[in-house]
Amino acid sequence: MTSAEIRQQFLDFFASKKHQIVPSAPIVVKNDPTLLFTNAGMNQFKDYFLGNSVPASPRIADTQKCLRVSGKHNDLEEVGVDTYHHTMFEMLGNWSFGDYFKAEAIAWSWELLTEIYKLPKDRLYVSVFEGDPSEGIPASTLALQEWKKLVAEDHIIYGNKKDNFWEMGDTGPCGPCSEIHVDCRSDEERAKIPGSQLVNKDHPQVIEIWNNVFIQYNRLKDGSLVELPAKHVDTGMGFERLVRVIQGKQSNYDTDVFTGTFEAIEKLTGNKYDRSDSKEAIAFRVIADHIRAIGFTIADGQLPSNTGAGYVIRRILRRAVRYYYSYLNYKQPLLFQLMPVLAKQFETVFPELQQQLDFVNKVVKEEEDAFLKTLDKGLKRMDDMINNSTDIIDGKAAFELFDTFGFPIDLTRLIASENNRTIDEAGFESEMQQQKSRSRAAATLDTEDWVIVSEEKGEGFVGYNLLSTQSTITKYRKISAKGKTQFQLVFNTTPFYAESGGQVGDSGWLDFGSEKISVTDTKKENDLIVHFVNQLPTNTAKPFTAIVDAERRLFTCYNHTATHLLHAALRKVLGTHVAQKGSLVNEESLRFDFSHFARLTEEEITEVEHIVNEKIRQNIPVVITEMPKEEALKLGAMALFGEKYGNTVRVVVVDPNYSVELCGGTHVMHTGMIGLLKITAESAVAAGVRRIEALTGSNAFHFLNKQYTELKTVAGLLKTQDPIKAVEKLMLEKQETEKRLESLETKQLQSIRDILLQKTKPILIGGEEGQFIGEIVEVNSADQLKKLCFDLKIGLGNHYFVVLCANIAGKAAVCIMLSDSMVNEKGLEAPKLIKEYATPLIKGGGGGQKTLATAGGQDASNLSELILQISRLV
Repeated sequence: MTSAEIRQQFLDFFASKKHQIVPSAPIVVKNDPTLLFTNAGMNQFKDYFLGNSVPASPRIADTQKCLRVSGKHNDLEEVGVDTYHHTMFEMLGNWSFGDYFKAEAIAWSWELLTEIYKLPKDRLYVSVFEGDPSEGIPASTLALQEWKKLVAEDHIIYGNKKDNFWEMGDTGPCGPCSEIHVDCRSDEERAKIPGSQLVNKDHPQVIEIWNNVFIQYNRLKDGSLVELPAKHVDTGMGFERLVRVIQGKQSNYDTDVFTGTFEAIEKLTGNKYDRSDSKEAIAFRVIADHIRAIGFTIADGQLPSNTGAGYVIRRILRRAVRYYYSYLNYKQPLLFQLMPVLAKQFETVFPELQQQLDFVNKVVKEEEDAFLKTLDKGLKRMDDMINNSTDIIDGKAAFELFDTFGFPIDLTRLIASENNRTIDEAGFESEMQQQKSRSRAAATLDTEDWVIVSEEKGEGFVGYNLLSTQSTITKYRKISAKGKTQFQLVFNTTPFYAESGGQVGDSGWLDFGSEKISVTDTKKENDLIVHFVNQLPTNTAKPFTAIVDAERRLFTCYNHTATHLLHAALRKVLGTHVAQKGSLVNEESLRFDFSHFARLTEEEITEVEHIVNEKIRQNIPVVITEMPKEEALKLGAMALFGEKYGNTVRVVVVDPNYSVELCGGTHVMHTGMIGLLKITAESAVAAGVRRIEALTGSNAFHFLNKQYTELKTVAGLLKTQDPIKAVEKLMLEKQETEKRLESLETKQLQSIRDILLQKTKPILIGGEEGQFIGEIVEVNSADQLKKLCFDLKIGLGNHYFVVLCANIAGKAAVCIMLSDSMVNEKGLEAPKLIKEYATPLIKGGGGGQKTLATAGGQDASNLSELILQISRLV
């Protein structure tokens, strides 16, 4: 079977078991402060496990794009070196939310592997949790009973908490798990050592293939476990490993998941993949793996950057670049050339890459170009570090590679290990912490566990239609950051819109009658709507009136609807390749990021503005309806890449022939309410991404009125009715004045030069006569002082030493010029003289070349002393 057929058989099997097949969630995580990326199939279902929301179906199956390169799940060092670790991978999963449990999950996993995929039963081993008395967690006796019905006892392994108790992180849903392992060794090897002795021993041919996790507990911040209100099943089967086993390969990389990429690399670079452990073969595997993480993450909306999730992608990309540069001897961008192969391969299962291929290529190529410019210099610097060290590379030097040449620390660590060196990790971390302190990195958020107040159910979010509701607090928790304490509240019913889709969260207040509490912000955490307040109410169980700041919401609505109008106008003017890449919508302004490869001309900006304002004047009704997602997409509704949509979506229509978008935000009822849109800025954000900033309503009016007032003021100052013509005349006059001034300054410098040449003092250089000049001169700028030095060279012959100083508006300027003979025969260097003589006296600094250096300082009172000291040296 091909990999595509293997994937489809998994989904078809669980569809036959009454599971709803759902698409993969984006690989980039939103609304979850605990994660940068989706690192497990269960991430998108976390709120179902916690009981915060109810799934559309109690049985679900999918294939999920996952990324593991940082934090607890860090496999980056092994990727490409061994046969089965990856950065991005697919996780096949079947899920039960309070429906079936251990018996069905175990039986179906065995049925699929042995009856559908026909894997030999004698090569399969299973593990069950043996319990952990220290935490009071019992052994999985039920799982053991179910496995005994299917598997011989010598193929059952008892695992400890490390191997058989699954936790996503330090807190959250967790539970015992039952793994299935497969022994891919030859019959001869199997006869020598039973596979049961090699399970979970990191043997490359005895590998875990499927994990049945039974979510029973929630891990709290204090480390304790509490029973979940319902029991769930969370299974995960690594797609790449499954394909390897079914296709009878010894490596994941030998399957058709990767061979198409290998063929493209061979064709482009002229190298051949030989499946060995050579650096060249590892480079093939690293590139084939990393290209997937890079491509799909960018397609899901995460651009490479210097912080957070963006830096993880930049690290992965630069690691791949280093491998093809060093080991495939390919010195130009390669990764972007492989994207079309990847996009075509996954077109039917993950179509977002094919749909954005031009954009992703542009981003990746620019990233490759940027790193290739510094890579060669960085590698040479790395060679120097290796040659100058015996065992350990200095942490400060490793930080220099990071800070100056863009080398992620794991890349430096990798190169060091290839040369039998290690990194002074503590030294590097110290330098990094100093930099973070200098840049005032964000303080860590300290979050306590939720305190449950009430189980009372409400209507959830009702803020599309209501701006105030009668509500109760269901739970709250305390958070601390930067020495400030706040509280997060969850209500049974709320009119507050939580920050999402670029729109800021609502603010307002809670009216308890005798007590009013301000709501400063509203955000989402997974599916929870969390309200931020600076103090808790006296009685958290007391009902209250939740009231949204109506004016702030209205102004935000102006900007959000205007963003939809702007998006449609940009597509009309620039082309249908334009797609939203980010936005910020608040009560003051809007910011819209979109895919486009060139700066907008003034004519294009004017045309976009004209179209939007025409739609505003037409006072078009804004129609918002809910419908099945497939129906909405058939209507031509635009969906954002990287957003997770449910089966039922909210569609915002501003004229069916103009703008139809999926959107969960709040909007005006008619476009005329917006009043006016004015674009205030257009700029670049990243490769292939432009940004427009704009104002609407009264903010746009005030902006234009301010500009008009300023123009009237300028006209009054110029005493004209046509200020533009008057300014053009002034600019011409200024240019003519500057030319005359430059001519006068040139003559002045020539005169000063002639006087200085008459003041030279003789000096001897190696038996030959030279000249020394040390004078304070009158010039208008440091540039003039430097030019004067250059002009003196013509009249000074082969041997000279010149020191010129000037007092320019109370500040010191110094220029030292030496002949080549002064440098070569006397060992003098102008920057060293500046540092030794000028810097202390003028309270400043400077530098330059060996033969010419300049300095500036705050104190011009010691220039005579400076010349005197240097004349003594001469």
